[in-house]
Amino acid sequence: MTTSQAQILREYGPFPDVEQVGGVTYDGKKVWFAVGDRINALDPDSGKVVGAIALAAHAGTAYDGRHLFQISEDVIHKIDPVSGAVLSTIPAPGKGGDSGLTWAEGSLWVGEHRSRKIHQIDPETGAILRTIESNRMVTGVTWVDGEFWHGTWEGDESDIRRIDPETGVVLETLVMPEGTAVSGLESDGGARFFCGGGRSGKVRVVRRPERV
Repeated sequence: MTTSQAQILREYGPFPDVEQVGGVTYDGKKVWFAVGDRINALDPDSGKVVGAIALAAHAGTAYDGRHLFQISEDVIHKIDPVSGAVLSTIPAPGKGGDSGLTWAEGSLWVGEHRSRKIHQIDPETGAILRTIESNRMVTGVTWVDGEFWHGTWEGDESDIRRIDPETGVVLETLVMPEGTAVSGLESDGGARFFCGGGRSGKVRVVRRPERV
């Protein structure tokens, strides 16, 4: 396992009327982040909030190329990002203890915070397809280039780690500065991770390590 300090490239916020940032996702143009009573849309170039969807948004957020998915208490809503309409709803595997959310390979992947687990679920039914165990409290989750990453947050310590998706073994860890939390996590498909900043009310950009 390799361990290094996380490199924060940019910070957005804190934003007006935002006490806590939960889930984060990226649709190729906008960063969407959950703030409790809505999902805000952020322009990552200007740093400005350019839209919002009013919806209970307490934890993970995901995007499948067409739709947003949002954990709201103990369910996951599928949402039209243009109209904000909820198209369908499935049960969340952690029954309210859920944290991160991402889309990959036709499935949703859901972090279960205090149980230290990550579930792959059927996006139509919510059925659990498999579970990966972690040794830290899980926050955001994301896939990029076949790599599976997730955030952790316990006390004042937080990191972003790459794990073996079959075994859960930690392969690489990016340690966040002390007191800097990772709530939501999403890749831009390249060199950046977008990270929810929890109670700081911020969204941060962290550099993804280069591959030789």
